[in-house]
Amino acid sequence: MAARRWRRALRGLCGAALFLSQLSVLSGRAGSLMTTKLSQPQSTLAKSLTSTSTNAPYFKALESTEIPPYVTNCPSNGLCSRLPPDCMTCNTNYSCIYGKTATFDCKVKPHVHCVDENNQEQENFTINMTCQFCWQLATSDYVCTNSTNCMTVSCPRQRYNATCTVRDHIHCLGNRVFPKMLYCNWTGGYKWSTALALSITLGGFGADRFYLGQWREGLGKLFSFGGLGIWTLIDVLLIGVGYVGPADGSLYI
Repeated sequence: MAARRWRRALRGLCGAALFLSQLSVLSGRAGSLMTTKLSQPQSTLAKSLTSTSTNAPYFKALESTEIPPYVTNCPSNGLCSRLPPDCMTCNTNYSCIYGKTATFDCKVKPHVHCVDENNQEQENFTINMTCQFCWQLATSDYVCTNSTNCMTVSCPRQRYNATCTVRDHIHCLGNRVFPKMLYCNWTGGYKWSTALALSITLGGFGADRFYLGQWREGLGKLFSFGGLGIWTLIDVLLIGVGYVGPADGSLYI
């Protein structure tokens, strides 16, 4: 009887040991599966970081190949010496003698293509221009904004602040956009010849003053019959010499 009990006890111990060993094996497999799953996002993150870092130079390359806006104003395969100033970079020589012709070393900007007299493409070239600042140029070499608020017919003649821009084919020193005080020179479309003709023929009825937009003076001449002719003669002289002009202060055409 004792032998049988010992045998049952040994069998129970063996079964328990077998169960514990199987449990440890299963727990080991589950741990390996968990570590595998956890490692996958890390590897994916590493791949995304790697792909991002490899794509960065590609975006930089795209940015470097963008065409600057000034290229649209630069004629392709034209003479380098005739390029607009915005298409080139020149070494400014401020030691030149004012009013004399000076030579400047220039280089085309990126993405600009030009040729010399022999139709050979070049990047470095020289240009000749008069040694003077842009604001010292002749009035025909720049374009300025007009003002319609100042009176052109006034004493003394009024001026206004204008913003002037040098024409593309003109080279000069300093800023190509500069402010300048100019005389009022805009016109409202009134003709001097028409005003003078109305003053001579129908001036007694105030037609000349009505035409120039001076309604009060026109009504005064109308109801006074041209100041009994005296006002009519005076207006003929004043309009003839240009002293009386449009009411809006503009110039005659």
